[in-house]
Amino acid sequence: MHVRFLSCRDIPVVDQSTGERLAVISDLLINPDNGSIEGFFVVPIGGLRSATDDLFLSTMDILRWGKSVTISALHAIAPASEMIRLERLLNDPRTVLGQKILSERGRRIGRCQDVQFNTKTWKIEWLFPRRWWSWGVAYPVSDVLEVRPDAIIVKDEVSIKEPVEVVQPEEEVDLASGLVTPSTRSE
Repeated sequence: MHVRFLSCRDIPVVDQSTGERLAVISDLLINPDNGSIEGFFVVPIGGLRSATDDLFLSTMDILRWGKSVTISALHAIAPASEMIRLERLLNDPRTVLGQKILSERGRRIGRCQDVQFNTKTWKIEWLFPRRWWSWGVAYPVSDVLEVRPDAIIVKDEVSIKEPVEVVQPEEEVDLASGLVTPSTRSE
């Protein structure tokens, strides 16, 4: 499923066995070296944990993606600081969302305000720049030359491509089997 991140904010994270809403998605962690999404930061619903914890859900723990994100159990959500494999990424000054986008000649394109990713591969496919109040031309990840601490550098010529149509979360995708089923949840 191809998803734009801005449409994912505040999607509930649900326990598979109980159906209980545990948290909502608030942000994502992107590896700037390969464009993969390592996981999502979440905000707890109710008394899950202290509001001061940076809670994290790894993409490896997501079972289904749709109107809600289904995980196997509560233990899949943990403070990001406890995940040793994330330490390097959490301290890396290179970001994608909110980062300035420049052409290789230095022309300012805007700031990356949204990304499109694939829930099967967890890879970023498109960057969506915004300048002032208007959205710019979407850039495929193949046009990204470098992600630096101060900017994302893209090729000067824009590829003549269009983003893949984004599937609205009116259906759920079982990430293990790839089966798409209509959502039975009424929200």
